[in-house]
Parts: sequence; C-alpha cells; structure tokens
Amino acid sequence: MDSEERKCCDDFLRWALPKINMRWKGFRKVRGQVCKRIKRRQRELCLEHWEGYRNYLQDNPEEWEVVDHMARITISRFFRDRKTWMELGNKLLPQIVHKANACKRSVRCWTAGCASGEEPYSFTILWREKILPAFPDASLELVATDADSYLLKRARHACYNSGSLKEIPREWQEKAFYRDDSTYCLNEPYHKMADFYQQDIREEMPEGEFDLIFCKNLVAMYFEKKLAVGIFRKISEKMRQGAFLFLGSHEEFPLDEVRNIKEFDRKLQIYRKDTTDYSE
Repeated sequence: MDSEERKCCDDFLRWALPKINMRWKGFRKVRGQVCKRIKRRQRELCLEHWEGYRNYLQDNPEEWEVVDHMARITISRFFRDRKTWMELGNKLLPQIVHKANACKRSVRCWTAGCASGEEPYSFTILWREKILPAFPDASLELVATDADSYLLKRARHACYNSGSLKEIPREWQEKAFYRDDSTYCLNEPYHKMADFYQQDIREEMPEGEFDLIFCKNLVAMYFEKKLAVGIFRKISEKMRQGAFLFLGSHEEFPLDEVRNIKEFDRKLQIYRKDTTDYSE
C-alpha cells in the first residue's frame, strides 16, 4: 500500500471508527491489517475508491457489522509482555493458588479477546511448568473468549508458526509442543485445559467470578472511552475481591471511573480489585 493509499485509509478510519465506538488512536500502529481487509471488501463490492465505500455504508447501514468485524486486530504471540508472565508465575500465582487451596476451590482465570489462543495457552504452559510442581493438588478453570468464530477455530486447533513461540523458554517449548510439518502444535495436556467460547465482550461475559482476568490490547486499546468504562465496570463485577486484572503494556485503566479497581503495578499494567481480605 503506497503513501497515498495509506492516507486514504487513515482518513476513512478516522471517519468510520467512532461510528462503531472505536478509537483511531489505538489503531494507528496496526492499521495495515485493517486497511488490507477493507480494500479486499471494496473489491468484492466492485468499488474502486474509498469514497465509494463510504457512500455504500451510508446507503447500506447493515454493512457496519462488516466494518466492525474487519476492525478486529489479531496480532498475538505466546508470552507477550514476558516480564508480566514471569511476575505472575513467580509471585502472584503462588499467592492465588495458596488461598484458593485454603478455600478448597479452583483458581479461575478468564482471557478476554483470546484471538487464536496464544494467551490462554501461555497460561496453561505456565500453570503446568511453574505451578503444578509446587502445588500438585491445585486445580484450574480457564475460560477464553473471543467474538471471532474463525479465530476460535484456530485456537481449538492449537497449531502455530515458529514466530509465535519465540518468547517461550526453550525447555517449556520442547515439553509443550510437537512439530507437525512447518507448524508447532500444542500437546494434549496443555491443550485440554482451556475452554473456548464465542462471546463479544461488549455484549456478553462468562459466568461466575475470577481470580485473574486478562484483557490485554482490547478494551482500553481500541474502544471509545465511554464504552470502555462500561465494560470495565462489568469486568470488575466478575473479579473476586483481591483478583488481578492484566492490561497491555501501552494501555491505561480508567481508575477515576471504576473506583473499586486499584493500580497494583504500573510498569507491568497489573490492577487489583480493592480489598482488605482476600480469603474468598
């Protein structure tokens, strides 16, 4: 895509994104993926110019659902923001597991916007390699959700290219994956621990409360603030007292709008539901 075409796409996104409650700022660095999808859609509709697609949207409001789908970002990899995962494995998870065991219940984790599964499977690898050796009686309920059925199909298939695995410690990689031609597929013990559901976080969330919620590079990154605040308030209701919430490294939580969530580690973008008692 040349500079003129990129400018046209930028202008289109600045116009279109607010109409689906998304923010241009979050898309600036990853817009290439969205622009390619929109150009492909224009060709399908035999529209030669960006202005033509804008007019088409105005005449066919049902097309906004297609735009919403094209605006979903699917960039991911295992152990993204690796320092956060190490903090989780070394310090936070042992604390959570100890208290869950004392209450004779499972640790519950939800990864929202899980895309093709790298994030929830990062958790299952961490759980099996770091937590179970120290807490062999610990149990886990891991729920992963995404709005895109195609990505969920890929997640359930659990096979990835080598570039997605580059941040996994070598020893863990060798245990967790087997080679299948040019891809790496997750071994069953790591694979079967995650339950995947198709849910749009704007409309639906999993049942029950959680000890950990991953909502990285989704709500705070791409949604307009009013929509994001409403979603985060609902997320806070899904958090046990003392539960942890993880955001992406370039995101900020609206602390002034959701007052029962407090900053736990600014550098790692970890937040916690305010509590003085984390026994249940």
